[in-house]
Amino acid sequence: MPPARIVSALPNTGGMAMYGLGGELMEDATRQAHWENVYTTKGENEVSWFQQSPAPSLELIVQAGATQASAIIDIGGGASRLVDHLVEQGFEDVSVLDLSGAALKAAKARLGARADRVHWLVADITVWEPVKPYDIWHDRAAFHFLTDEKDRAAYIERLTHGLKAGGHAIIATFALDGPEKCSGLPVARYDAARLGRTLGPGFRLVHTRRHEHVTPWDSRQLFQFSVFQREG
Repeated sequence: MPPARIVSALPNTGGMAMYGLGGELMEDATRQAHWENVYTTKGENEVSWFQQSPAPSLELIVQAGATQASAIIDIGGGASRLVDHLVEQGFEDVSVLDLSGAALKAAKARLGARADRVHWLVADITVWEPVKPYDIWHDRAAFHFLTDEKDRAAYIERLTHGLKAGGHAIIATFALDGPEKCSGLPVARYDAARLGRTLGPGFRLVHTRRHEHVTPWDSRQLFQFSVFQREG
């Protein structure tokens, strides 16, 4: 693999994702600006979603039958340490996608020379076009920020195109009794049934679990993790 570099799939618009007209333009530009601000003003363990060890995600990736040759993408991975563990465990085809270039730079710096083993993608998941299909699509707490139906539909279209038939999507969101906001933004809360209805009939639920996440300041957040297999 060539030396690690962060590939941006965003237009050259001063660091903001600009597409559509009118309100859509402002909404999408603001979305990226929000996350760039978060990752440039706060340390890794100063955000509520920080995990020292992403144990639930790792367990579900293994349960989904991932091998070291499996193509795995972490959607909205930011500065998460999931990529560290995947690289340590010998996974050879790992990609991390996030709207924030600052978040990916932080993860890349933490990995050091091992960052060369990872594909880094700066992109808005609602407009990104997958260049290949993946075996494992992992998303911890990105999908639940999509509170607009059009954004959810765009995400699901990319999930459908970006996940191999028979591949597995691991999607974690706040549970129905979880927080209503995160990072000052509203979220859509799910259980496995609601998430399944949202994804549609092309995805079959194979596993679900609840998880209590403890933030760096010892508050509790209830998540649901659901694993779906793409039919076809």
